[in-house]
Amino acid sequence: MATPQSSSVSSSPMSSRMQTLQVDSVQRWMEDLRHMTEVECMCVLQAKPIGVDEDCQQGELIVAAGVAGDEHVARNNLQTLLRRALVVSTELGKMFQRLEKGRWQRVHSTAVRANCHVRSLVHEYSTARSTPPAMQKYEKSLLEKCMELTNITERCLHTDDEFFLKSMRDAIHEILTDVSDSFSNMIDMALANEIRVLIKQIESCDSVHAIGSAISNLLSLTQDGPQLCSIIAKEGAVVALFKICRQDRFRDLYAHALRTVASICCVEEGINQLDKVDGILCLADILTDDGSVEAARAEAAAVVAQITSPHHTSTQHLASFLESMHDIVTALIKLCESASCGEVFLLASAALANITFFDSMACEMLLQLNAIHILLDACRDRQRVDTPYSKDQVVTILANLSVLEQCAADVLQDQGIDRLLLLLGERPSSSSPSEGAACERVQQKAAVTLARLSRDPEVAQTAIQLKAVPRLIELCRSPTERNNSDSVLVACLAALRRLAAGCPDSIEANDHQQLIKPRLVDSFLLCSNMEESFV
Repeated sequence: MATPQSSSVSSSPMSSRMQTLQVDSVQRWMEDLRHMTEVECMCVLQAKPIGVDEDCQQGELIVAAGVAGDEHVARNNLQTLLRRALVVSTELGKMFQRLEKGRWQRVHSTAVRANCHVRSLVHEYSTARSTPPAMQKYEKSLLEKCMELTNITERCLHTDDEFFLKSMRDAIHEILTDVSDSFSNMIDMALANEIRVLIKQIESCDSVHAIGSAISNLLSLTQDGPQLCSIIAKEGAVVALFKICRQDRFRDLYAHALRTVASICCVEEGINQLDKVDGILCLADILTDDGSVEAARAEAAAVVAQITSPHHTSTQHLASFLESMHDIVTALIKLCESASCGEVFLLASAALANITFFDSMACEMLLQLNAIHILLDACRDRQRVDTPYSKDQVVTILANLSVLEQCAADVLQDQGIDRLLLLLGERPSSSSPSEGAACERVQQKAAVTLARLSRDPEVAQTAIQLKAVPRLIELCRSPTERNNSDSVLVACLAALRRLAAGCPDSIEANDHQQLIKPRLVDSFLLCSNMEESFV
């Protein structure tokens, strides 16, 4: 599970970040209107901007000056910077498209607009902030390339020579790529500069309110995409946030800080920073501290879920995790048992589900901690397990525990087979694609768990008595019952064959001929090509 995806700007390195800035189109147009109209005026007056009232201009600057006491300034500066960067990135994207189509008049007019936007952005930022030397280098290079782009596109307006235009197209494409790269680098530096302001506020303030405000702004920025999370991590945000989580006087900020850490750790840089500051030990302390409020422990569980996600390619940080694994697993299963709401249970169970993937020792610990009883009991409590996403985490843990022989007895004791059959019937309550996908995962893992547990003759007999076979056959033969999922089909065929191996008489002859006797791949092809009859 991951605790936690507009305009299309093709070919621009800024596009991946900008696509995450989803704003109502009318609101976006109104915000950008001033910049667009000013640029048009500048074009007419040969880059001589029209003067505006000082009061009006101050609100439009990328970085507001002289209002350091305003706790929202840094956040507003960053949002404004991102919006202005989006305008430039959009213009560059249009240039790539128009260049490919050979629309030279539009290529040139777009180059002029992009040039004016970039100059305006650079001027405003350097006026309000002390620009770092490295950033000044990119600014100078960028402005030179923008002017070169404007000049070279203008030359293409005065000729119809196809050979000349073809050679110019390649040259313009190369310059445009350089402009895009330089602009991306400059914006990254500007964003890093603004993020440092927030981090400094977290590190240097004693006021809980001021620190909380800075953390809120930082958390909001993490929602703008993984590229921004990488910048935030590189600037030391994870280190600053764990300093907060190690001070008793900031206990009220633990949950807020940890939620931000979880968001930053969606990227490898964030996890590496967490590992360097022994963040896992801090998480273990919060999870095992009886004095920690539930919200703080839930957010600590969210961080654990994030850093143990199977989607991460790097596993270096897991070495230090193993040292605290027993304490963390114990605390997480207790949190599942005592969770006051579905969100807390979801975070704790997601962390446990991820942990069971990378170490079999964790599965043995969970059996010793009576995890099967706790999880199956939670499934009967709609206050804790109220969505397919929570059920997905529970059945993931059960599937991973079911590889252990002693798991079967615990499942039988708590009527777990009944619960697995109910999970095989999981259906989405809305048309949400994510909910549909979660239901598919629940069905698939329930079938996998049933297949693994049915190695035990007593489990197989119980499943047959509870009419597991008709349900599995229905899922195999009816595509809509499994939401047309091939993975559910394979899992159900495997479970059906396991039950048939132990109790051949439980399968009718026709079903045996089509679903059991052929090779698995042949049965799969037969069922996946079935069309339901509505006669």
